[in-house]
Amino acid sequence: MDRKTFVKKSSFAGLAGILGGGATNALTRGESAANTVNKGTNDHIQIGFIGTGLRGRNHVNNLLDHPKVQCVAICDIDPDAIDRASKIIEAKGQSKPTVYSNHERAYEDMLAKENLDAVVIATNWRWHTPMSLAAMEAGVYVGVEVSGAFSVDECWELVRTHERTGTHLMFMENVNYRRDVMAVRNMVRDNVFGELLHFRGGYQHDLRTVKFNDGQGGLLYGEGSYGEARWRTEHSLQRNGELYPTHGLGPIATWMDMNRGNRLTSLTSHATKARSLKHFAKQHPDGGPNHPYATKEWKLGDVVTSTLTTARGETIILTHDTNLPRPYSLGFRIQGVQGLAEFDYYTQRVHIEGVSENHRWDAGSEWFDKYDHPLWKQYSEEAANSGHGGMDFFLDRAFIESVRRQVAPVIDVYDGAVMRVITPLSERSIAEGGAPQEIPDFTQGAWMHRAPVFGLGDL
Repeated sequence: MDRKTFVKKSSFAGLAGILGGGATNALTRGESAANTVNKGTNDHIQIGFIGTGLRGRNHVNNLLDHPKVQCVAICDIDPDAIDRASKIIEAKGQSKPTVYSNHERAYEDMLAKENLDAVVIATNWRWHTPMSLAAMEAGVYVGVEVSGAFSVDECWELVRTHERTGTHLMFMENVNYRRDVMAVRNMVRDNVFGELLHFRGGYQHDLRTVKFNDGQGGLLYGEGSYGEARWRTEHSLQRNGELYPTHGLGPIATWMDMNRGNRLTSLTSHATKARSLKHFAKQHPDGGPNHPYATKEWKLGDVVTSTLTTARGETIILTHDTNLPRPYSLGFRIQGVQGLAEFDYYTQRVHIEGVSENHRWDAGSEWFDKYDHPLWKQYSEEAANSGHGGMDFFLDRAFIESVRRQVAPVIDVYDGAVMRVITPLSERSIAEGGAPQEIPDFTQGAWMHRAPVFGLGDL
């Protein structure tokens, strides 16, 4: 059975329930009853996409497999991205969408003219907040790709706009749906680790050929370059902080019940010196010791380390490492009074006191197989081709089911605000010599009575 047939035959209501969807996860403070109850299921979703680059097209491909979803509009200022997205939409058997591409604020025209139920935003980081605000003001359910924020104020603006308009926003952190991450969530639920004490994660990914990319392996960023090199590299030149916190923090947030019985309280950050991008430019065939990139003063430390504290007394260490040669790893650790797990794509190991051999690791696969999430047990084959090892399948389905039911998503605007605020706070901490920074309570006390929801519904 192919993925489209699977989607048509599956019960998406059941899928949403297993993911933790439904009215019970809406924040009670600041929302009217109309915004916290199930308004009924909308079986015809008109969706628009803002940003149709590689990540945006992945969402297009996945969401249009849902039989109740129609793409009516796409927006991007890159003609090639528009063309590629249009071909995907045509291949799905849908009518040609309206294209908005005349200027960098064409998304405002799309929101004003189209009768949209939902929009997915997958643009460069600087546009995430203004686009999300505009969509919420227009009453359009928002799915926004992950990034760090540029200020604490913009995180508050997202929260306050949601509360004022009643329009929901899902922060689309796909790593929350990774198979091993969800297995660990089940282990937490069953108290395998005992009382939790410490977590580690991060974004450790060699992006040098992403930051310098002319589309043919050349040494180039900015104007005339290809893909994320057109904008992402500039952040390495101008900023020093935890620029991409959410792939590491998102899963940890579900394990430690962030904003749902627990919250992040403070942060300190430190950065190493910045050397690797200079070295890369010197060694590149198109570079050399006198190349302009080899003489620039890059600001982003090659390794940025942040320590976070929680209301329950746990600690979290996040690591940002994107300029150095290394295999990809998010470097997860979860540790409690009864044992711990450490895992990435290459190493999985678990030690549980009284079960594991003394002072020895168990193969993580043994534990992760035992605690495999029911979603992955049932739908792993269908999810396999959706992107990022299958986790994008569950992310996009959780989003569209929340839209259909008009309920708060399981990774909501409050979660997004906390994860995004790590970036400006880390920049400030580093600039102040590692000084502690208070993490705002965007729920304004509601975290104390909100129930955990991610991955727990209907289990």
